[in-house]
Amino acid sequence: MKDDDKKLPGINRRKFLASAAALSGGTVFLSGLQAQEGVKTREPDEARETTAAANRNKPLMERIDPKPTHPPGQPGRDYTPVVTPNNISLPWKIVNGVKVYHLIAEEVDHEFAPGLKAKCWGFNGHVHGPTIEAVEGDRVRIYVTNHLPAGSSVHWHGLLLPNGMDGVAGLNQKVIKPGETFRYEFTLRQHGTHMYHSHHDEMTQMALGTVGLFIIHPRNPKVRPDRDFALMTHEWRIDVGTSRPNPNEMTDFNIFTFNARIFPGTEPMVAKLGDRVRIRLGNLSAMSHHPIHLHGYQFKITETDGGQIAESARHVETTALTAVGQARAFEFVADEPGDWAMHCHMTHHVMNQMGDKFPNMIGVKPGKLDSKVQKLLPGYMTMGTDGMGEMATMGMAVPPNSLPMVGGQGPFDYITMGGLFTILKVREGITSYEDPGWYENPTGTVANLVSAEQLRADGIEMRSAQESPG
Repeated sequence: MKDDDKKLPGINRRKFLASAAALSGGTVFLSGLQAQEGVKTREPDEARETTAAANRNKPLMERIDPKPTHPPGQPGRDYTPVVTPNNISLPWKIVNGVKVYHLIAEEVDHEFAPGLKAKCWGFNGHVHGPTIEAVEGDRVRIYVTNHLPAGSSVHWHGLLLPNGMDGVAGLNQKVIKPGETFRYEFTLRQHGTHMYHSHHDEMTQMALGTVGLFIIHPRNPKVRPDRDFALMTHEWRIDVGTSRPNPNEMTDFNIFTFNARIFPGTEPMVAKLGDRVRIRLGNLSAMSHHPIHLHGYQFKITETDGGQIAESARHVETTALTAVGQARAFEFVADEPGDWAMHCHMTHHVMNQMGDKFPNMIGVKPGKLDSKVQKLLPGYMTMGTDGMGEMATMGMAVPPNSLPMVGGQGPFDYITMGGLFTILKVREGITSYEDPGWYENPTGTVANLVSAEQLRADGIEMRSAQESPG
């Protein structure tokens, strides 16, 4: 992703300014949050009610690792299960009142979209790892087996837990060596959208995919959504023709993903007309913040990675800015049918692998160059003079294990977006949440080509493209 910006040391000017703006906006947003009844947020001048400092009269073990006071939460009865497009929730079982999970860190042959595969690192055969789901107050026991070629550990990002369960290798525990299995166990003292990831050689292991979502449902929710979607954003560097992500990249990523998939490989989110929908976003990208924009809807951001936002502090948005290491969740009623785009609004993040490392050809007039070069290189064609959109439908050969810049075929034309792009499909009268196919717009509700008669009837005067305005 080259441009004409002058580069600062280690990062180009465009990304530096975008990152600074994102962090500044996040600071202003978070400063407006207020405490909500029943939500365990931390006030600056008092201890959180679930911490050791707030429970001085209890024994030390009970203060730092309280015993559960409720039976394990059950899907359907206590919460609406999360849907993680292109992924699954991690299976669990109950043993003596404790929810038991098993994470296996391992190398995974992963497909980002048809045509692009890579050898990544993940959990349980998935990149990213399966979503862990539980309920506030549950006691969880998570076994982590390391089948990677290197030592590892798992950090539970944003969770309140005993220090020895925090997962920072060397600081809180020994490194999990290849072939070893460690046990993590603690009681969940909060609810919200959280994450987990390797915390040993982070730059390498997270860049290769050792991350996942950790969703904790509230014990007694005031409102339960009909559809609860969870998406993690990530970025990768996979050079054309190679089969492994480059974990050493810092500024020039060329793959941007929802749940480690790129459009057209992203599964749509399907909702019935009238459903209450929650969309959760977690960002464990290496460097980039993502302003995720949903078409056709306004919504309220209901929680951050720190917990739920008081109703009085929520405000209406159409874009949820999610910075590196943060989580956001927003909710709305699916009251407009159709196929609605949802994507990152950093335009270079909705491209696929071969959208960079090209010279700027916009406005270049090649004249007879093609015919002259074709004498030496049959089939040569000057490209990019009018942008990259038309290149997607040319059917030109590309190097093995690589994807062109743009996305996939839509119901009307080719959709010239890839990367961090997916679709919310809202339908009336559907009986399942399987992909319903493309939306059939009612007659008269699709923008289309007009005739000269229609223009004259409305007094629209046309000029040729060569004529100057006015």
